[in-house]
Amino acid sequence: MESKIKEKIKHLTDKINEHNYAYYVLDQPYLSDAEYDNLFRELESLEKDNPELIQPSSPTQRVGHPIKSGFQNYSHDTPMLSLSNAINEQEIHDFNQRINKWLEQESTSYIAEPKIDGLGVSLIYESGNLVRALTRGDGYTGEDITHNIKTINAVPMVLRDNKHSHPEFIEIRGEIFMLKSDFAKLNQERVQEGEKLFANARNAAAGSVRQLDPHVTAKRKLSIFCYELGASKGLDINSHWGMLSYLRSIGLPVNPLAKKIDTINNMITYHQTLENKRESIPYEIDGSVIKVDNYLLRSNLGERARSPRWAIAAKFKSKDAETQILDIVLQVGRTGVITPVAKIREVKISGAIISSATLHNQDEIDKKDIRINDYATVQRSGDVIPKISNIILEKRPKKTVKFDIANHTCPSCNSIISRLEGEAAYRCDNPDCKAKVQGSIEHFCSKNAMNIDGLGIQIVEQLIDSTLVATIDDLFTLSYSDLVVLDRFQEKSANNLINAINNSKDTTFPRFIFALGIPNVGQHTSKILDIHCESSIDKLSMLSLEDLENIDGVGLIVSQSIIEFFNSPSNINILNNCLAGGVKIKKTLFENSHQLKDVTFVITGSFKTHKRNEIKEILEKKGAKVASTVSSKTNFLIMGENAGSKLEKAKALNIKIVNEDQLESFIN
Repeated sequence: MESKIKEKIKHLTDKINEHNYAYYVLDQPYLSDAEYDNLFRELESLEKDNPELIQPSSPTQRVGHPIKSGFQNYSHDTPMLSLSNAINEQEIHDFNQRINKWLEQESTSYIAEPKIDGLGVSLIYESGNLVRALTRGDGYTGEDITHNIKTINAVPMVLRDNKHSHPEFIEIRGEIFMLKSDFAKLNQERVQEGEKLFANARNAAAGSVRQLDPHVTAKRKLSIFCYELGASKGLDINSHWGMLSYLRSIGLPVNPLAKKIDTINNMITYHQTLENKRESIPYEIDGSVIKVDNYLLRSNLGERARSPRWAIAAKFKSKDAETQILDIVLQVGRTGVITPVAKIREVKISGAIISSATLHNQDEIDKKDIRINDYATVQRSGDVIPKISNIILEKRPKKTVKFDIANHTCPSCNSIISRLEGEAAYRCDNPDCKAKVQGSIEHFCSKNAMNIDGLGIQIVEQLIDSTLVATIDDLFTLSYSDLVVLDRFQEKSANNLINAINNSKDTTFPRFIFALGIPNVGQHTSKILDIHCESSIDKLSMLSLEDLENIDGVGLIVSQSIIEFFNSPSNINILNNCLAGGVKIKKTLFENSHQLKDVTFVITGSFKTHKRNEIKEILEKKGAKVASTVSSKTNFLIMGENAGSKLEKAKALNIKIVNEDQLESFIN
């Protein structure tokens, strides 16, 4: 009897999974909704009566229990890099020219796909079983959202059998999104329930996958298209088109609008066609993504610090709408920069309600002759940041008011603002400006910095107003007794915040440097500095301007910002107080970090045993500098297959060449 029930459960499971594949991957459903529901209920009933026969991969097990705390962070095996943008057809032409020039060939084959306006995720399978799903995060580290991703029927918990054994490990990148129709239904339901509406489908999708309770996520219809491979073991694929076909064969949805492109004219045509039918596509897109098809050529092209050279995101023209400028106000950021913002009559663009638009600086106001009461065209730049594109002069009212930042004081502290020679921005001169203080503390506590959970905008403002916190180092002097007497705090919340602050003290060099808020020093730069300073604040503080400029990826402006920071006695005092307050910087493990100090490498060609970024990382951990171009300062050229012009230049300059056979013994 048990064997028959077991066989029936397997039959129902296979049929439901097969339908999911037909529906989400092939777009050829063969069951009605009612038939599907009946099969699902039958499976649920059998499993309820026979719980010992329930398999983890059963479609009934997609919704698990809520997680009790926040999301756990995991590092991506290979970084999820951003893409460089092309904002017009000329920049698409330029991209193609750069590729062909770099590869020293007349033409290149590409794959073009719609750029989904959603949330990037990483799906990790081991021997065909889904083991983890991560958000993109900062590109290097993402949050574990496995409990929510399992609720999406389009994501198989077990990869489909394609007559080949599944790789030991495979990481697949995709984009989570919500159909326009499902988004409209969700907002309609929220209106009925008296809840705040989502601004757009992307925000709705992002909010859905970050729910602690997967039952909430399951109620919201999310979709996914997979578009790229990350790390893998036991998989041999040599082209993007082949990769998309492979993903389809193992049950993962890929965008049916993806297309092979072999000429620049076809590339432009694809982009234009996609833009023209944008509104008829059932999900939000904001451009096209163009990628080199051949993986070997990709390897030859390599990557920049933040983006691959072999791909580009071609953006659609910004959507715009006519509105009126009701007022111009000033905002002050954590570095004291004063930004003018236009308050406008509300307009709807790309599903978002726009009520304000950045004016950038006084030069921008003067250039466009922007005045209060003017009628203007507002657009969402890249469908994200609202800005005033132009003034409609023929509609200019008789009573308009010119605006000059110089006639105003800081909107936060009423202090004098000034503009340094050579700078576009005005700044607040008051070091104790509340907005600057609050901004610096919020940045210090943020997720990608010290990651102090519970220190949101309102709490930070409360701590400042109560004079408990004036600078970031004051956070490490807070006690339970300080907090428990404040509004919004009870015993549990006070303890939670103190625990969160204490937990943040064990941190890394990149996080701490980024948290300090040094102007122009972002997350990526902090990681570069970590390698060259071996996780030592003291070493960083002693670097000269010339030393900093010689670090690959650190330019003059960044170098000057670092020098100015460490020349400030108040900054040094705050930094020392943080360390005295218990902040401990974990030393990043750099193997034999001085071994290749002051040695410059260039890597070219493709390799069988390592990826180029892996070789780069190994060399940098040993203290070496890895440059992108061959010059007289290059000490070694590491050469793979199809080395191209860099090899010829290295030979001409008499630079030592290391081939792949010599690589292992050389780096070890």
